[in-house]
Amino acid sequence: MEKRLEFAATDFGQQYYKNMLANEALFHDGPLSSATAELVKIRASQINGCGYCLDMHTKDAASYGETAERLAMVAVWREAPHFTESERAALALTEEACRLADNPHGVSDETWETARKHFEDEELAALLAMIAQINAWNRLNVTIRNPAGTYDPKTKAARYAGR
Repeated sequence: MEKRLEFAATDFGQQYYKNMLANEALFHDGPLSSATAELVKIRASQINGCGYCLDMHTKDAASYGETAERLAMVAVWREAPHFTESERAALALTEEACRLADNPHGVSDETWETARKHFEDEELAALLAMIAQINAWNRLNVTIRNPAGTYDPKTKAARYAGR
């Protein structure tokens, strides 16, 4: 697979990435645990078929201490006993928010109420923004065919430099 565009090599792409990375830093310092944040990013990336983001976020999760067993079970989280109730609520919200076209009513009241039981308003705001942002990253990377497999979690801090 050949990359279609060096997005970050364009002036617009550089400015866009700068703003997106500022949001990522906000999430990194935000109210959600790193485990929940990475699970959300992984599940959205699975749904959207973004290999680049899936590579990145599984490696980031592992670098934060996430187990290989839990990472392997994200795609089937409903059937796996490895996730907390709050993680399940976040994953359900992620799935429905990523698949808006599949449901004419958007996110169900049941999914929303479950999320509200597990997350305070600040956490919900961060969760919703994170779901929206990972969807934007996924759509960008899938469209330009950004190849997977080259991400190194040791470079994560460098992504936030100069934001």
